Amino acid sequence: MKVADTHHTVAVIGGGQAGLSMSWYLRERGVDHVVLERNSVGHEWRERRWDSFCLVTPNWQCDLPGFAYAGDDPDGFMLGSEVVGFLEKYAASFDPPLAEGVAVTRLRRTPAGVFELTTSAGRCTADQVVVATGPYHNPAVPRIAERLPAGITQLHSSQYRNADRLPEGEVLVVGTGQSGCQIAEDLHLAGRRVHLATGSAPRAARRYRGRDTLAWLDEMGHYAKGIDEFGDADEVRLRANHYMTGRDGGRDIDLRLFAKQGMRLYGRLRAIDDSTISFGDELSSNLDHADAVAEGIKDAIDRYIDATGIEAPAEARYDPPWQPDETEMSELKSDNLAAVIWATGYHRDHHWLGVPIFDGRGYPTHERGVTSCPGLYFLGLPWQYTWGSGRFAGISRDAHYLTTKITQARRLRVTEEVSWLAGTPTETYPALEWYAA
Repeated sequence: MKVADTHHTVAVIGGGQAGLSMSWYLRERGVDHVVLERNSVGHEWRERRWDSFCLVTPNWQCDLPGFAYAGDDPDGFMLGSEVVGFLEKYAASFDPPLAEGVAVTRLRRTPAGVFELTTSAGRCTADQVVVATGPYHNPAVPRIAERLPAGITQLHSSQYRNADRLPEGEVLVVGTGQSGCQIAEDLHLAGRRVHLATGSAPRAARRYRGRDTLAWLDEMGHYAKGIDEFGDADEVRLRANHYMTGRDGGRDIDLRLFAKQGMRLYGRLRAIDDSTISFGDELSSNLDHADAVAEGIKDAIDRYIDATGIEAPAEARYDPPWQPDETEMSELKSDNLAAVIWATGYHRDHHWLGVPIFDGRGYPTHERGVTSCPGLYFLGLPWQYTWGSGRFAGISRDAHYLTTKITQARRLRVTEEVSWLAGTPTETYPALEWYAA
């Protein structure tokens, strides 16, 4: 569709699940808009996930506006290719005004209050803008990576596909968020010798007392809890996700069990000096913290079951199968490594957004996605409002909320313009005829 020299009431930047959800609500309200997608629908799921990737959240949580999961495995976990297909079918279901292959390289707000977008397809303007590009922009690789010997293959987690694509030999995975733990498991199951540098990410049991843990938490209202109900909202937004997996129907990721089976675990990566990679002494505390979080979630589920009288089978608590010897987990010789995978997250990149709405850490300041700049909104950020804001589970709620704000602002803008033009002859300003209607 044509982008250059056009004007729209709303421009949505990003055509992933967030941008498409926004478009669905705008179309339902009859609001003129365009969705600008740098690549194509499903690109992130298609190009930046490994081959065995699957969702951590159950399929029943894939509930986008007007398009809920309708397959035969609601308690299963879609593979990456199935997620791509789900999004493509969603887009086809309501035919959004989508311009694929159009990158926004600059956004500014003119003195007249209109947003000007510079794109790879030319310039366009909009009265309001929704930034739905998510938080995962540029792969974050620490500078210490430069100290590794040149012969070692290095990949960011977004570049990993499978064990066969790596050179033969041992692999170090740095980071124990969801991606790091799942990639370490993928390599471990492929028979590779894996070294894993751990961090402070928590874990959760996949199932407890007869149900998926996420199903319990959903029923308990955990996912409907707004970030404004937390006393430390800024810290909540920075917390790492709990690690578990949906692989093979879903299971725990138990790093202690992996260690018992031969995976080498370490604390945080601290230094690389010649052929020696050194780690901190946090391994025990990292594992204990992850276990404590998982058991704390079980405690909450137990209290809920007791309070409601729900019948649920009893279940024994976790018994750690392995304990680390910190003296054996402090160093690794790089001579033994064929590859290092950096599962160290992403940097946000909003350099193109020329509006002063960011805090000292580069995070867009907002309240439920509404920024201090009139007419500028964000959608799809982790913990934008609830746990599900950056996932399929909560995008619909956030998109509906922003649509209400957008339509309210639109009515206010029209009212102000009518007031300003009041008494002016319609032959001078023909637009008055439209306002009057």
